[in-house]
Amino acid sequence: MTRTQEWTVGLELVEESGRTEAEARLSTGTSTITGHGTARCNPSDVDVPAIGDELAASRAMKDLAGKLMREANREMEAVGAGTVPKHTGPGYGWPEAVS
Repeated sequence: MTRTQEWTVGLELVEESGRTEAEARLSTGTSTITGHGTARCNPSDVDVPAIGDELAASRAMKDLAGKLMREANREMEAVGAGTVPKHTGPGYGWPEAVS
């Protein structure tokens, strides 16, 4: 049996005085999960709003993804299934910065 669903992600960005706030909202039709992210421009750097948007948006989506994974883990545990293994460190590239 094929099952098709459409989930919608909305992203809102607000930039003020070198600080960008992002909110990512996932709507599944039955629930909504929200993630948040922030980026700040170092006062000694050139203020490039697009970079702040990208950083804040990616951090909000990462927060959203983590919340979605935790929800899936809770639901798997509730039905007696094993959970997805926790990531123990960067698999490649640069270590992730704390957001």
